[in-house]
Amino acid sequence: MTMMSTSDRENRSATARRDRRRRRVGGFTLIELIIVVLVMGILTAVAVPKVADALSYHRVESAAERVKADLTLARRHALSTSRDVYVFFYAASNWYWISGGVKGLGGPPNAYRVYLAKPPYEVSIVSAQFGSSTAAVFNGYGVPNDGGQVVVTSGKYARTINLDGQTGEATIQ
Repeated sequence: MTMMSTSDRENRSATARRDRRRRRVGGFTLIELIIVVLVMGILTAVAVPKVADALSYHRVESAAERVKADLTLARRHALSTSRDVYVFFYAASNWYWISGGVKGLGGPPNAYRVYLAKPPYEVSIVSAQFGSSTAAVFNGYGVPNDGGQVVVTSGKYARTINLDGQTGEATIQ
């Protein structure tokens, strides 16, 4: 039987500890990776519906603001030119256009068209009604022939843009 000196035992013990540390530093265990993937999957499953819901909400809000701004633009253009300006809504195909020389951005001259079914809005026009017509008509004084409303929707969200028949002011509900 050989006797080990105290220093030999300490050296072997230190070497064994170093070897164990080296093996642990190498990476993650399979269990740890599986747990991380499961947690990420659960977080994704919870977050995706909320993101889609928020996207629908903001699409409806921005589309309603756009319609309101365009009704205001048509009214102001009628006032500045002292001519009738029409805003024609086509609910079945989710777009509208403004007549009377209002120029759109990037489109052909005298064509101000807005396609609400296309990005960035991607909403539907449920209805557009101004008296017995689907067009809002502003006379040369900026007063509409009839009040009315436009309803836009996306997902579970909807907004109604009202046009006051007396003042021509557009508001969102």
